[in-house]
Amino acid sequence: MEKEEKKKNYFKEFLPYLIIIIVVLFIKSFIMSPIKVNGASMDPTLHDSDIMLLDEVSYRFSDIERFDIVVVKRGDEFLIKRVIGLPGEEVKYYNNKLYINGKRVKEPYNREETFDFTATVFDGEYYIMGDNRDDSTDSRIFGAVSKDDIIGKTSLTIFPFSRFGIKE
Repeated sequence: MEKEEKKKNYFKEFLPYLIIIIVVLFIKSFIMSPIKVNGASMDPTLHDSDIMLLDEVSYRFSDIERFDIVVVKRGDEFLIKRVIGLPGEEVKYYNNKLYINGKRVKEPYNREETFDFTATVFDGEYYIMGDNRDDSTDSRIFGAVSKDDIIGKTSLTIFPFSRFGIKE
């Protein structure tokens, strides 16, 4: 009898820890997970080796918006870039200014200069670019990306602690 009582107490003692582990694994697998910035393509907004939280749920309930910072799966890589063009739009840079469907759009973040170009974004696709235009492999190189390749969005830097906060 005493042995069975000890087992019950042992189980009761460790049940909360088991629940915490299951909840953390669920959150990491389906809701949010850490992701590391790799390279300088998003400088000055994001820095190489910043650790951010990837939100994998929001886009199931809301649309991808212009200037969101997204994580894109491309082959074996995960790229962190900014959405510039939405489905069905014509994206044009002329004299380092952004035009969407012929109308000037101000970019609300610091960015580097880029060469002049025009691109058409087809339905179900998004045009993505790094903020550091001189050092970014993005849609200018490989074209627009499919919505299916966008894993989620990110804006919260959690490490290093000196850079903790929301990045836009």
